[in-house]
Amino acid sequence: MNETFEVIAQPRSDAGKGASRRLRRSGMVPAIVYGGHQDPETVSVNHNELVKHLEHEAFYSHILDLKVGERSSKVVLKDLQRHPAKPFILHVDFQRVSADEKIRMMVPLHFLNEAASKGVKAGGNVSHNLTEVEITCLPKDLPEFIGVDLAPMQIGDIVHLSELPLPEGVALAHAPDPDLPVVIMHGARAGGGPEEEEGAPGAAS
Repeated sequence: MNETFEVIAQPRSDAGKGASRRLRRSGMVPAIVYGGHQDPETVSVNHNELVKHLEHEAFYSHILDLKVGERSSKVVLKDLQRHPAKPFILHVDFQRVSADEKIRMMVPLHFLNEAASKGVKAGGNVSHNLTEVEITCLPKDLPEFIGVDLAPMQIGDIVHLSELPLPEGVALAHAPDPDLPVVIMHGARAGGGPEEEEGAPGAAS
């Protein structure tokens, strides 16, 4: 985790929908900070600054520096409420983290070397069944993403949830099915595969 993100927040005491609407009209986003064996704290963050942070995928799976006045704490982004029709952030939840306590986080999957994989070169197609997974780890071990190397995959191969290459200190959070397919290498689709172009059985003559 080489990147660092600093989130500047302002304390707030007003609660309720009316107070939240006033905040949003002034360009701020209401937020709450909880966890870390402390009482929840209501704050607000600048909407435009938050949007800039959210342009970075890493922001969603990083330990963030949250500054409220002179105080600073380590947090992670736990929830984000967006407007259903407009490009606005309505509310944010941050969770405090402690160095010696494990956290649960959703982290993205990055599929590597897809175009160079054996299956794709043979005319196969890749299906990504999952794009992120929930993991548990200490804050210092939190990965920005989990890479899945598709280079050795051949047609018919499947990478299951239990086969993901997890970094040291990282474990999957409880999953209902460890054999859930993450990525599948299918055969060529009818009508466009190289086998058909080369006169494979079943191709039109």
